[in-house]
Amino acid sequence: MVDGNSRRSYIKLLAAGAGTALAGCSSLGSPEDRDDPTPDTTTETPTPGDPSVAKIDDWQYEPGETAGGHSQSSGGGQATATSAPAPASSASGSTESIGLSAGGAKDIATFRRNVEEGYLPQPQSLAYEGLFYDYYFDTGSAGSCSSTFCPAYSPAVTPDPLSGETERYFTVGLHSGIDESEFERKQLNLVVVLDISGSMGSSFSEYYYDRFGNRHEPEGDTDTEKIEVARQALVDLTEQLRPDDRLGVVLYGSDASLAKPLRAVERTDMDAIRDHIREDIEAGGGTNLDAGLSTATDQLTEYSDADQSTTENRMLVLTDAMPNLGQTDDDGLADRLADHAEDNNIHTTFVGVGVDFNTELVDELTAIRGANYYGVHSTEEFTERLSDGFKYMVTPLVFDLSVELDADGYEIAQVYGSTAAEAATGELMQVNTLFASPTEDGGTRGGVVLVQVDRQSSAGTMELKASWEDRTGSEHETTKTITFPSGSSSFDTTGVRKAVLLSRYADLLKNWMATERDLSLEPDEDGVAVPPDPSALGEWEQRSEPLTLSGDHRDQLGEFRDHFATEADAIGDDALNTELETIDTILETAEDPSSETDDGT
Repeated sequence: MVDGNSRRSYIKLLAAGAGTALAGCSSLGSPEDRDDPTPDTTTETPTPGDPSVAKIDDWQYEPGETAGGHSQSSGGGQATATSAPAPASSASGSTESIGLSAGGAKDIATFRRNVEEGYLPQPQSLAYEGLFYDYYFDTGSAGSCSSTFCPAYSPAVTPDPLSGETERYFTVGLHSGIDESEFERKQLNLVVVLDISGSMGSSFSEYYYDRFGNRHEPEGDTDTEKIEVARQALVDLTEQLRPDDRLGVVLYGSDASLAKPLRAVERTDMDAIRDHIREDIEAGGGTNLDAGLSTATDQLTEYSDADQSTTENRMLVLTDAMPNLGQTDDDGLADRLADHAEDNNIHTTFVGVGVDFNTELVDELTAIRGANYYGVHSTEEFTERLSDGFKYMVTPLVFDLSVELDADGYEIAQVYGSTAAEAATGELMQVNTLFASPTEDGGTRGGVVLVQVDRQSSAGTMELKASWEDRTGSEHETTKTITFPSGSSSFDTTGVRKAVLLSRYADLLKNWMATERDLSLEPDEDGVAVPPDPSALGEWEQRSEPLTLSGDHRDQLGEFRDHFATEADAIGDDALNTELETIDTILETAEDPSSETDDGT
């Protein structure tokens, strides 16, 4: 028996060349050889899940090895992948369809975790689309729908609860005609990109860069390291893969290392890979996200021409998102990811780990085609989410949705629930991506985008023209006219009422977070405060801020709490009590003077 180091060296040689035969490749040799239009016809394509197929432990990362070099090792060749058969229709004959939801944030776990731990969250951690995805919405009636996407519209007129000013909204309901019993995700080419930098070795509930100042001790168990949570999340994720999927793993710290080449799951000893993930990965060094993304795209580019109706190419990045080496500019990183999505059909999911997960950066990086992100609030919660929702996490179905408003009497004022909200004009709103989304009791999870309009005249109707592209590049278009109700308060559905309530809630809290952060830089009453040294940390390396609530925001939040409770009762969704609990936590923290006592208790 060879020792571990010899085995790994042998595996590296296999991955670099002739070893692709052990992975069951349809031919041997270089990538150019595999593009030969006359492949070896004696090679048979195995049936997915065939127990006779030889499996290989192709892990090639050694513990303690410095992640380095953009390895160009072969991903296992062009073995033909057979898509898993579509599941049979349910015995009940249910005709319930799936829904759709916008890309970008898929939760607000980082916001919630910061509040629970007594930290002031970043405003970007409370993304509107992430908040929406925590809830199911009545999306309105789209009539008979047999297409991938069928928009529906629900208008509302309602006074602002603080100013009393009348406001007008409508939701774009995100319907799909795909039957839930027939929906299945695509065959997946997945490269997991795992951050193993030094900051990942800090506690899950602490800010790593508080060691340079602003240290705050959170309550509860803080012993779990972020890297431990990330390792378990990666192991749990591998359990969701099918035999015909391909999996690769990239580790990055100061540089990047290809730990596992992209190879079919059915040809991989997955138990051995899971053992390596648990035992071989430790945190240390700098954070070169740029190198990690580059190494992953090198693996996936080989499949850029895969049939998009049956195949999904995706990077999944597990990180706290605090890069300090390589390219760290958010625009530069986002542009590269956008180019890969557009040109090579490579899409990206970020999974944020830790209370100091940098949502500001990731919010920018996922405002592109086919991208989304999640936060790991706890390993148990993430495991449950994977078991129930992995197929929704990795299945974008609609791209480049735009809704054009044709009405002289109205202009778009604000868009909630779209990563492209800032690109909206007075006549046009956009959504980069719609992912498949579960439905329950007639509602769709995260199934709306909310649009606020300003009325310029007494006109009561508007024409809305929606256009979009499906996975195959086919373009579609619909046109519909809606009429705003008269009076000062009216909601077409509970869905638009819930979306308005949650958007106002997020608006108020985002303003509070932004104001509190600005206030921390104002002069102290007893003298000129020393501001933090901007050169001490990198652009994305965060320190914590204590959870505080000052001045008018405390009064506004207390007043808004009463409004929120009344509206939640009218809507009838008990899940909204979660936001009431969050408001109460913030108010109680602000009113508790113990954090300001002389002895620090």
